Amino acid sequence: MSFKSFDCDVIVAGGGPTGLLTAFLCAEAGIEARVFEAQKDVALDLRATSFHPPTLDMLDAHGITDELIAQGIITTSWQVRLHPSGERAVFDLATIKGDVRHPFRLQCEQWRLQRVLVARIAKQDKASVEFGRRVTGFTQDSDGVTVTVEGGAQGTETLRARILVGADGLHSAVRQSAGIPFEGEAFPETTLVVTTTFPYDQYMEGIGIVCSCWTEKGNLAFLRLKDYWRLAVYLKEDRSIEEQITPEGVEAALQEVISVPEKYPVLRAWPYKVNQRIVPTYNVGRAVLVGDSAHVNSPAGALGLNGGIHEAFELVAALVDVLKHGAPLDRFDLYTRRRRPVVAEEILGQAKRNRNRMREKDPNERRRLLAELQAITSDPERHHAYVRKASMIDGLRMATAIT
Repeated sequence: MSFKSFDCDVIVAGGGPTGLLTAFLCAEAGIEARVFEAQKDVALDLRATSFHPPTLDMLDAHGITDELIAQGIITTSWQVRLHPSGERAVFDLATIKGDVRHPFRLQCEQWRLQRVLVARIAKQDKASVEFGRRVTGFTQDSDGVTVTVEGGAQGTETLRARILVGADGLHSAVRQSAGIPFEGEAFPETTLVVTTTFPYDQYMEGIGIVCSCWTEKGNLAFLRLKDYWRLAVYLKEDRSIEEQITPEGVEAALQEVISVPEKYPVLRAWPYKVNQRIVPTYNVGRAVLVGDSAHVNSPAGALGLNGGIHEAFELVAALVDVLKHGAPLDRFDLYTRRRRPVVAEEILGQAKRNRNRMREKDPNERRRLLAELQAITSDPERHHAYVRKASMIDGLRMATAIT
């Protein structure tokens, strides 16, 4: 059987931050990459908003970090807090200043990174992004992949590439076409995400820019961005979701946190379900997964986006070995061996532990947990180790050690 010549080296399904970064890094390395994204433009949603220190180091090597810093807010700490008492444990990122060049977190919406990457790719000869077009399936052979792309003025089109990268998220067509299971569970609770310009820092003494908070009736997370606060509130299990996501329900939820006479200035509010899943392998032949196509997790700890970015760098190193240096396809097995155990323990495991801690409802157990965290922050050695792990430095070192 004969095939037409390759349309490009790498096709990337999905134009989220991980897919765009993969294509950009490929182009930087002299590998031709085409990204196909089903959305008609970069979606201005609020999925991920925190960039960890090693992630900023990685992006800085390509001149991206300063662009993001100009659009976000730097925080040198995060906290776990009891509300309304204000008792808290504060974790100081200055403890890892010897481990990274950027000992802080950056609060900045992921779509801002996507826009930076789209602009960078537009200046590249070897990369392109096509919005409004979706990868729907593929077949592969010993030489390459034949990929079906739908949408846009071209309609359905069949393209040839040497490698297919699945960066198309939770419902990945690449993962499904490759027959790779997505093992795990959907957590039963629903979370309400609200953005508001309400000045929480004027009502909650010492509140940090990043704050996980136990409240009298539940728990929530506060994240400060440049122009607003973002709150993640777990909905009540004894009331219908539909009732709690109405404007009246959202207002009631906010008033429970801090009661004020005026109505809250809500910018957006939407519910979402949390999945915790991972693939058994990241690669099947010439099809390779990255980011949310390979794993999804609770947002507690801001680990998902950062893990996807770390994977993009690891994947492109493998692509360079295969496509530029002639390494066999089993080079992608090393990519799987490096990333999957790190994700399973350092991302999914850590995110689930963070979630379970904040879901605790017993007041006495909450106080025990808080005292335990405060004891960590009071011990310089334990504090450093905790911050290093939470900032994903340990996971990256763990991956590098796998050969």
